[in-house]
Amino acid sequence: MSFPTKYKYVIVGAGIHGLSTAYHLAKELKQKKAGSGKDILVIDKAAIGAGASGIACGIIRNNYFQPAMRELIAHSVALWEEDVEGYGYRPVGYMQISCESMHADVAGIYKQQQEIGYESLFIEGEKECLKYMKKNIFYDWQAKNITSILHEKKGGYAHNTKALYCLADKAEAEGVRILTGVKVTGFKTNKNSVTAVKTQKGDIECDYVIIGAGPWAKSFWDMLDLPDQIDIKDNDGNIHKNAKMWTYLCLVEGTLGVPPDYAMNNEGKMPPVIHIDTDAPLYSSEDGSLITDKIWGVYYKPDFHFGGVQGGAAPYIVEGEVKVDPYGIDSPDFVVGPEFVHMWTSALAHCQKRYENKYQYYKNEPSGGIGAFTPDNFPIFDKMKDNCYMILDSNHGYKMIGVGKLVAKEITGEKQRLLKPFRFERYAKGELHPVSNSPFPWS
Repeated sequence: MSFPTKYKYVIVGAGIHGLSTAYHLAKELKQKKAGSGKDILVIDKAAIGAGASGIACGIIRNNYFQPAMRELIAHSVALWEEDVEGYGYRPVGYMQISCESMHADVAGIYKQQQEIGYESLFIEGEKECLKYMKKNIFYDWQAKNITSILHEKKGGYAHNTKALYCLADKAEAEGVRILTGVKVTGFKTNKNSVTAVKTQKGDIECDYVIIGAGPWAKSFWDMLDLPDQIDIKDNDGNIHKNAKMWTYLCLVEGTLGVPPDYAMNNEGKMPPVIHIDTDAPLYSSEDGSLITDKIWGVYYKPDFHFGGVQGGAAPYIVEGEVKVDPYGIDSPDFVVGPEFVHMWTSALAHCQKRYENKYQYYKNEPSGGIGAFTPDNFPIFDKMKDNCYMILDSNHGYKMIGVGKLVAKEITGEKQRLLKPFRFERYAKGELHPVSNSPFPWS
C-alpha cells in the first residue's frame, strides 16, 4: 500500500490513547453518518505500544484525591469491563493502604466513590486494618502504622500488550489504517490550523489532528510553538509567574522473580493490587540498616506476564536536559538502579513475612522509563489549535482507556463534562485540582 498523502483525521501515537480514539472515532463517525474508520489514519514512529503504554505496569485504580479524576477513571473502568478477555483485564480490585497522615484524604475518596456508585470498602483503625488484611487478604501481612484501607472492588490490572493489540484490531475492523515506522518531524499550519503533518516519509494533508504521544508530549508541544513557561493562578488567587510547562519524572518499577503463585491470597487466588503509603521506618531486608524514616510508598501484584511479583515506587524528577529517545528499557539513563531494588524488596518484606530474605530473587533486567508531566501533574485534554486535539496524559495514560471515547465525541461535536476539568485554561483561571498528602505525584 502506498504512503498516504491525505487523510481527514490523522492520529499521532499508537498507544492507549491513539488507538482508543481511533476505534471510538470510527464508531462515532459511522453513527453520525459523518464518515467511517476509512477516514482515520494512525501513525507511530516505531510500533504499536512502543512507548509508555507498552511498558506500563498495567494497574487500573480509582484511588484519586481529585473528584474529576475519580469520575474519569470510573468511566474508563466501565470500558475495561466491556471486553475483559480481549483486553487481558484482571478485575481483582485495588487496595490503598495508608498511614494516619493520609487518613482524611482517603476517607474523602471513599465518600465520593460511594456518591458516584464505585464499589469499595473503607476500614479504619490500626487494629481493624491489620485484622482485615490478615483475615481477608494475606495471613502474613505485617505492615506497621496503617490506620486506613480503601479496598476498591473494581479495577485491578491488565496485560498491556494484549490490551493494545485488541484496540488495534477493533480499530482496523472499523476500517482505520495503522501505519508504523513513520516519524513526525513537524506540522504545516495556516493561521491557527494544522494543514498537514510533516513526516520523514512525506507530508500528510489533513483536516484534523489528534496527538496522543505520552512521554513525547513536550516534543509535539514545541512543534506547535506552544509556550515553554506559563503563568499559573492557584486556588487562592495567587499568580505564579513563568512556571515550567513540562517536567520529566523517572518511573521506577521492577519484578521479584518468585513464581506468581507464591503471591496468591489466603484462598489461593489472585489478590487485589496492593498500594501502601506509610510513615513507618523502612529497614533493609538485607542488613537491617535504616533506608528511610520519611513517608514512603510502593505498589505490587503477582503478574504472570512479567513472571513474578511486579510493581514499583514513587518516581523522581529528572534534572537537566532530557533525551526521551531511546525510550524505556532501551535507554541507559532511565532504568532502575540498586537503590530502587534495595528499597522495593525491603518494602515487600516490610509488608509480608513471605518476602523476607527474598531480595536475591529480584530480576536484574532493564526496567523503567520516563514520563512527561504537566505543571500540576494531571492531564490536559484540549484543542490547542483550531483542529488539533492534544491528549497530554501526564503519565496517567494506560488506565484511561475511556478517554479516547470521550475525545471522539468532542471531535464530532459533543462537549464532554468529564473532560472539562482538564482544559489548559485551568492554569490561568485558578481551577486547579486538589493536592493529596500521598508521596506519589499522581494521587
